Amino acid sequence: MKLTTICYIDNGDSYLMLLRNKKKNDINEGKWLGIGGKFETGETPEECVCREVKEETGLTLDDYTMRGVITFSSAGYEDEYIYVFSSDSFHGELTDCDEGELKWIRKSDLMDINLWEGDKIFLKLLLEGSPFFSVKLSYRGDELIHSSVRTY
Repeated sequence: MKLTTICYIDNGDSYLMLLRNKKKNDINEGKWLGIGGKFETGETPEECVCREVKEETGLTLDDYTMRGVITFSSAGYEDEYIYVFSSDSFHGELTDCDEGELKWIRKSDLMDINLWEGDKIFLKLLLEGSPFFSVKLSYRGDELIHSSVRTY
């Protein structure tokens, strides 16, 4: 089981998103994602999200909220638990990311960019201010074949 984090950094009307277009053999190539990545040994979800945001954006999170957990499965890939965070409290200067292009995307335009279908499910929860959630997403290749949502 792979453990990862993802953070949606909020500047009021936009989220900082990453267009994955720089890594070779990237399952996410051409998709827009929040900021995040894999746990290092011994890290908590909070330590991981802070480190990943700093590494990928140059920004330091001053405060953040864990918003939910995603259980991701896809034939041929290791299952993954993704801890979802959001933050509207950060400082620093944006730097270039070696995984892709960083861009502030207006919240009103989020559903119009190239996202995984399952991402639209939990992004809607974030935009609606949903309580803590658990989302299960099952894929076959690029096709979302099953999803379930529970809020707490």
